[in-house]
Amino acid sequence: MRKALLVFISIFINVVSVTAADIKSIGVPYVQNYTKALYQSGNQNWSITRDEHGIMYFGNSEGLLTFDGKYWQSYPMPNGLIVRSVAADGKGKVYSGGFGEFGYWETTRNGSLKYYSLTKLVPQKYRPVNEEIWKIYVDNGQVIFQSFGSIYVYSQGRITVIKGLNPFLFLYKTGGRYFVEEVNKGLFELKNNKLEYIEGSDKMGNSGVLSMLSLPGNKFLIGTARNGLFMYANKQIKEWNSQAGDFLKTYQLNNGVLLLGKYIAYGTILNGVIIIDTAGNVVQHINKSSGLQNNTVLSLFVDKEHNLWTGLDNGIDRVEINSPLYFYFDKSGRFGTVYSSIIFNNKIYLGTNQGLFYSDWVSNGNKRLFQSFDFKLIPGSQGQVWELSLQDGRLLCGHNTGTFQVNSSTISKITGISGGWTIKKLNANQLIQGTYTGLVVYKKDNAGNWVFDYKVDGFGEPSRYVEQDNKGQIWVSHAYKGIYKVALTADLKKAASIKYYDKRSGLPGSYNINVFNLDNRMVFSSDSGFYVYDDISDRFSKYQQLNKMLGTFASSNKIIPALGKRYWFINHGRVALADLSTPGRLSIDSNRFNILDGRMVKDYENISRINSSISLISVDDGFVILNDEDALQQTHTKLPNVLVRRIENITDRITPITDHGDQGDIEIPYAQNNIRISYSLPFYRQEKVKFQYYLEGYSKQWSDWSTQTQKEFTNLNQGTYTFKVRAKINEENISPVTTLVFTILSPWYTSKIAVFFYLLLVLLAYFLAVKYYRLKLKRHQNHIHEKLQREKEEFLKQEALVNEQEIVKIKNEQLQADLAGKSRELANSAMNIVYKNELLQKISDEIAHLKDNSGKPLADEQLRRIQKVIDEGMNDERDWNIFESSFNEAHENFFKKLKSGHPDLVPNDLKLCAYLRMNMSSKEMASLLNISLRGVEIRRYRLRKKLNLEHDKNLVEFLIEL
Repeated sequence: MRKALLVFISIFINVVSVTAADIKSIGVPYVQNYTKALYQSGNQNWSITRDEHGIMYFGNSEGLLTFDGKYWQSYPMPNGLIVRSVAADGKGKVYSGGFGEFGYWETTRNGSLKYYSLTKLVPQKYRPVNEEIWKIYVDNGQVIFQSFGSIYVYSQGRITVIKGLNPFLFLYKTGGRYFVEEVNKGLFELKNNKLEYIEGSDKMGNSGVLSMLSLPGNKFLIGTARNGLFMYANKQIKEWNSQAGDFLKTYQLNNGVLLLGKYIAYGTILNGVIIIDTAGNVVQHINKSSGLQNNTVLSLFVDKEHNLWTGLDNGIDRVEINSPLYFYFDKSGRFGTVYSSIIFNNKIYLGTNQGLFYSDWVSNGNKRLFQSFDFKLIPGSQGQVWELSLQDGRLLCGHNTGTFQVNSSTISKITGISGGWTIKKLNANQLIQGTYTGLVVYKKDNAGNWVFDYKVDGFGEPSRYVEQDNKGQIWVSHAYKGIYKVALTADLKKAASIKYYDKRSGLPGSYNINVFNLDNRMVFSSDSGFYVYDDISDRFSKYQQLNKMLGTFASSNKIIPALGKRYWFINHGRVALADLSTPGRLSIDSNRFNILDGRMVKDYENISRINSSISLISVDDGFVILNDEDALQQTHTKLPNVLVRRIENITDRITPITDHGDQGDIEIPYAQNNIRISYSLPFYRQEKVKFQYYLEGYSKQWSDWSTQTQKEFTNLNQGTYTFKVRAKINEENISPVTTLVFTILSPWYTSKIAVFFYLLLVLLAYFLAVKYYRLKLKRHQNHIHEKLQREKEEFLKQEALVNEQEIVKIKNEQLQADLAGKSRELANSAMNIVYKNELLQKISDEIAHLKDNSGKPLADEQLRRIQKVIDEGMNDERDWNIFESSFNEAHENFFKKLKSGHPDLVPNDLKLCAYLRMNMSSKEMASLLNISLRGVEIRRYRLRKKLNLEHDKNLVEFLIEL
């Protein structure tokens, strides 16, 4: 209950704050143009509605057109039909009608709008085969569709058809009642699905009822196409005479809506929109020359912010009816660029680069159809006008060629000193002016007119801005060089002292430094912020408190007084209104004046306060009327929720994932984990909207405020994310948080099927690993067994080799022993032969001395036989053969080697070689060879020659080495 009460109070405050303003009759409200090139659909826009989210829908010649404050989307009807009528039910459906077709649009799971036809519910004979559906109304659970031939009531899944005796024109819902006109018959009221004739309605003629609006007191204002306005009250219809009557007859009324509860807007076929009050007085006229794209108004709609939407024959326009700003633009370029503007004696004056122009100004008490202007050039004012200043009832004009007093439609020159930039009060009777060449002082004459008094002597610098402080010192901002402080003499005619200040005195530089009086304190503007002057130190320092409170407007280049303790701050084309009425606090509002950004002449911005309720703002090609009471009133408009409009995949190329973010949980494939989220605020005012977002699960904190309406997130991990976004139009007015939950699905390789597959792979891998391990273990065992076997075999082989070597060694030792034995045997054999030969020689020698029994030597015959036996014994070859055989066994076929190298050796040579190898003495060899020692030497000599031994080579060593 408490929550509901708070909501009601909030709505009430919103309504009061919005409807408190009046529509002014001077200038035109701001008109926002939405061109065909912008919304990318058909020219004509036949109907307008708005849903519960704040999204606008337009019945367009190419289908259903939607707009959320940032993004446009178009949805074609079946067979490309024109959408003639649209109506949102506030519950997620948008009904539309066209030629032979009507139904509704609903958001699908993927976020796009899908059309569902209802014509199949209409009985066959009543179907609108050749008819357009022109009107749709949603009311108390039923939807009413109207064509020229029938009225279709859709309720609880069924359609009831209502027919008239004559064709219908248009059905209207107003004041909770339904009215419809039958052609050539009159006006009827629809009650309980029956038509009741309204008596006297035939008085309105046959031009057709095109608007019917409910007014207080149970009255209904009826608008006809060409017969004017009629009032239906107390069951009587009478013509309603008003200022708008002839206009609407001439330009053909086409539709109408109520505005702010006390105004009526009518759209015409030929001349745009006219707005009247409930008394019939014309307060506004908006057509192509004042901002509309087209003069033919096909549809009108008023949203909850009291914007007037116009569906035109070519385009869509939004009129900010409740804006405090009203515009006048010089579409023809007649008077050029406006530098200054002011209202004086019921005339409006514009100082431009071409001269001074004026036109009549109509006061509020003088009601007439339109507030029109006919600007004329004042003769003699040709050239650059810098300033228009109202001083004590006299209008002064600072001009390139001098300074003039303006007298209605003429001017009179006060001085020819060129370049009248700025005029300020010096005292009660004098003015001081900054010019191209210094300071000029004016005084009053007896008639109260301002006249030239004198030029301040001793100071001739170009003086763009001039201010006087509380000590009487004159501060002058040079056009290019910086700041001067000028102290005048007591008679104010001469500069007693001049002090120039630049960056050496604490200023940030010497260029673009201006001086202003802010709440009776001198402040100095620069691109790096405001500065103040300290007269004790004679230096400048940053005005930190002011700069901090101004924020981005700390670099303003101009300050203009507004009403009370309010000041306009101009930051190189951007406009803000600051309130200093509360000590120690400054509130600044720039959003409501975004319309002015960039429209004013840079460095020559001008805002003139006409009276306590109106200010006049000069813009490039005209002026703007500001109703101060409206501008200074703090609005408390509740902002709608931010809409998450689209999620797109930007991984490889841009493809939509969903067109709406209100479809519940959204699942996004992992392959599309690079996304872009687009969002908008359905708040249709010319104010700068900033957004702030926070992605839970990805970001750590809210982002900075930004005008960007989309954000990209890349390489999002699998999981659930919560995207939060909110908007603000000033530092205090912040929208509720919009939440979008979406899930980045697991990649295919982490899905349940993949996990199951992975388990199978793990099990398979486990079994394969076990098998492989066992196989490897077996192989390892076999390898170890084989290795052991090899090592065993190697060991046995090594052991066998050792044994074999041992055996060989033993054999060698045995052979050596055998050889040694054979050598000994050979030596013994040789020695035996030697002994035998020596014995035989001795026997031979002894026989020669033997005597027979008679003492006589033995007979020669006997001696010969005995000697023969001895000789045969000494030369027996058997001894040699045995010796040779034993020698060969002991000395490895010595004779074969010797014969192969020296084949010319004879047996005696071989014997000698053998005896020499055995290192026998010459005596032993002589005995063996049965020759003398001399013979041994001779044979040795001959042997050396046969062996070709060098002289220094020892024969025995040679034979041993062989």
